[in-house]
Amino acid sequence: MRVLIVLAHPLPDSFAAAVAAEARAALVAGGHTVDFLDLHGEAFDPRLSCSERASYMTPTYRPDGTEELIARLQAAEGLIFVFPQWWFNLPAILKGFIDRLFVPGVAFDPDPEAGRIRPKLDHIRFFHVLTTTGSPWWIVHLHMGNPVRRLLKRGLAMACMKNARFRMLTLHDMDRASAEKRTAHLARVRAMLSRI
Repeated sequence: MRVLIVLAHPLPDSFAAAVAAEARAALVAGGHTVDFLDLHGEAFDPRLSCSERASYMTPTYRPDGTEELIARLQAAEGLIFVFPQWWFNLPAILKGFIDRLFVPGVAFDPDPEAGRIRPKLDHIRFFHVLTTTGSPWWIVHLHMGNPVRRLLKRGLAMACMKNARFRMLTLHDMDRASAEKRTAHLARVRAMLSRI
């Protein structure tokens, strides 16, 4: 299976980068083909331009300079996002990746009569999210309602990837996580992806 891993962290020595490397190694060991996209490393521009926004719902809409990235997304059979949660949300560069690539004609088709959208990324069989947060589990789930999971599962996955199995693995309380806790999390990542 061809899997696109999208890493969204500015530091190459971050724990997110270690998680992405572990995910990549587990998939390769399982015989999968991995396309690794480091958004910062490839200098992805997350900004939606004025011309892009003005033509967003037109039949010929394509974000400027994203053709190669769109081809990589369309070639994927599995998709993995790796990122830290900042302020209970996605890093800006990952939000921009969604804004600029999960677009009409690529990730969905608008259905103006029914007031909804029709998914176009039906070839993606799984969508996994590997993330960390500085907050404890109870704050993320009980106080905030796990907004990142809701956004990615109910919003992105259901709207664009109707056939994809969704799974999210989070290391909570990251800022105080011991080396042992981080190592155990990497082992969970490896175990999860070895079952694909």
